Amino acid sequence: MGAISLPSDHAIRGGVRTREPHDSGAKHTSGEAVYIDDIAEPPGLLAVHIAMSESAHAGVRINVDKVASAPGIALVLTASDIPGVNDVSPLAKGDDPIFADGLVEYRGQSLFAVAANSIGEARAAASHAVVEYDERPAILTIDQAMEAQSLLEPAYVMARGDADAAIEAALHVLSGRIRIGGQEHFYLEGQAALAVPGEDEDIIVHSSTQHPSEIQKCIAHVLGIASHAVTVECRRMGGGFGGKESQGNLPAAVAALVAAKTGRPAKVRYDRDDDMAITGKRHSARIDYQVGFDDEGRIAGIAFEQAMDCGMSWDLSLGICDRAMFHADNAYYLPAAKITSYRCKTNTASNTAFRGFGGPQGMVGIERVIDEIAHHLGLDPLDVRQANFYGHKDAGPERKTTHYHMEVEDCVIQDIAGELEASSDYRQRRAEIRDFNRQSPVLKRGIALTPVKFGISFTVTHLNQAGALVNLYADGSVSLNHGGTEMGQGLFIKVAQVVAEELQIDRARVKITATNTSKVPNTSPTAASSGSDINGMAARDAARTIKARLAEFAAGRHQVSTDEVVFLPGRVQVGGEEVSFDQLVHDAYMARVPLSATGFYATPKIS
Repeated sequence: MGAISLPSDHAIRGGVRTREPHDSGAKHTSGEAVYIDDIAEPPGLLAVHIAMSESAHAGVRINVDKVASAPGIALVLTASDIPGVNDVSPLAKGDDPIFADGLVEYRGQSLFAVAANSIGEARAAASHAVVEYDERPAILTIDQAMEAQSLLEPAYVMARGDADAAIEAALHVLSGRIRIGGQEHFYLEGQAALAVPGEDEDIIVHSSTQHPSEIQKCIAHVLGIASHAVTVECRRMGGGFGGKESQGNLPAAVAALVAAKTGRPAKVRYDRDDDMAITGKRHSARIDYQVGFDDEGRIAGIAFEQAMDCGMSWDLSLGICDRAMFHADNAYYLPAAKITSYRCKTNTASNTAFRGFGGPQGMVGIERVIDEIAHHLGLDPLDVRQANFYGHKDAGPERKTTHYHMEVEDCVIQDIAGELEASSDYRQRRAEIRDFNRQSPVLKRGIALTPVKFGISFTVTHLNQAGALVNLYADGSVSLNHGGTEMGQGLFIKVAQVVAEELQIDRARVKITATNTSKVPNTSPTAASSGSDINGMAARDAARTIKARLAEFAAGRHQVSTDEVVFLPGRVQVGGEEVSFDQLVHDAYMARVPLSATGFYATPKIS
C-alpha cells in the first residue's frame, strides 16, 4: 500500500468544533463576492421594470399601447400575456397574481412589466401607460379589518382547559391590549433575478432566494412547463431574514417570462424604493389578553386574541399565525389557556416570513403579561417568570405539557436563569437601579432577564427534509452541494465542515458549490432555524455512503472485516496497515467503486 508521511497525531484542519472563517468572508470585505447584479451580463440582456399600482384597492384598466411603441422597448407584459398561471403565491392558493387582472388590492401591486435595452428606457416607457382606477374602500389597519371582519379564514382557536372559568376563579385578574408593529427586512441586496433561456423550453434562473425549489415550481407554473425545464441557482444572498423565502417569486417569474417570450436573457432588480413598496414585511399584531393569577403571580388561566395583519393574500401567513399561537406560552406553563387567532386581510402588501416567523409576536404577548402581573403585585418580574416556568426535567410529570398538548422535554430553564441571575449580579444591580431611578427624575435605567422557548423546524411537516450531493474525485478532493442557501449566516462552511469531519480530510479539500435545483431537487427553504441541522445531516448521510463504499473496498482487498477499517485524519487504517486517503480513493476509482452519493434527512419526531 505504500508508506505515508503523516504523523500519528495529525489532525484535520477545519472539522466540526473548530472555528472556520466564513467561506466568502474575504470576498465580502473586498467586494469580490458575486451577487445577482454582479454576474457578467450575457449578450442581449434585457432590463425589466415592473410598474406598480398607485391605488390600494380599485378596479383597474390598463392600456400599454404607448408603452410598447416607446424607443428601445423589446416587450411589454400584462396578465393576458402569461401562458400558464397568473399566480406566484407560495401556497398555490391563486391569490397573489403576477400582474393585476382587473383588480388591485394594495398600493405597489404589480400591473405590468416593461423589458428594454436599459432600465432607464424601461422606466421612461412605463410612464406612458394609461391606468384608470375605480376606487374602492381600502382596509389598511388591523382595527379596520377586525371591525369589517375582513379575514382570510374564520378565527382559529387553540385551547387547553377552561380558561374563562380559571380566570373568573382567580384571586387577581388583569386585561389589556398590546400593539406590535411590523418591520422592513432591509436586506443589503434587494430582490433580484437573472433568467437565461436555453434550448427547447429550458431556462436557467439565478435568483436571490431562500427557496430555490419554490422559485422553480413557480416559474414552471407561470410558463406552463415542467419543473425539469427550469434550473434555479443561488450562490449567495446579501441577506434574507425571511424576506426572500417567497418574495423572490415575482421578480424571478417576470424575468423568466421575458426570457421565454423574447429568447433573450432578462434581469429584474428592484430599486430600494420599489423593493419596499412591492414586498411584504413582518406581520404587525394586535393582542388582547385577560389573565387570572394568584398572589405569587402564578398564572391560573389566560386568554389571548391575536389579530395579525396578513396583507392582501395568504403568502406564508398560515404558518406564521400558527407559530404565533404556538409561542403564546414562551417558557411558561399555562394550566388553562385559550388562544384565538384572527388572520386579517388588509389592502397592503402581503406580509411574509421574518426572523422568528410569528414566534416573536406570540412571545411578546406573554412577556408583556408577566410584566403587568409583576407590576400589579409589586413583585420582581424575574420572580414572576420563575414562578411560571415549565417543570424542570428532573422534577415530576407536572407542568410539562404545552397548551398545544406537546410535552416539553429536557427543560432546564430554571438552571439557565439561576446561573444568569448569579453571574450577572441581577439582584444587586436591580437594587442599585431602583436607588438611581428614585434620585433621577428624567433619566431612568432598567434591567431584565427574559427566557425563550423557541420551536425550531417547520410547522408544515413535509418541509422538514433535506437532500445533498457529495462527489468524491479520484484525487481525493470533494464537491459538495445541498439544498440550503447561504445568506451570510455561514451555512455553507458549516455543512462543508460536517463532510470534512466525516471523511477525515481537511475542510479545504471540500469545494462549496452554489445551491442548484438540478443537483439537489425538491429542497425546503432555508428557514425555521433548521438549515444547518437538516442540510448538515443530509450531507453527512451522503458522505457516510461513500465512506462505507471505501471501507468495503479496502476490507475486501485486504481480506479483513470492515470493522478493521478506520478513517484517521488524512489516512485510513486497514488492519495493521495505513494508506493515505487520496491513495485509497484513487485505488477505489481504478476498481470502479462509485464515488458519488446523494444524502437525505428527515427530521424525526415530527408529525
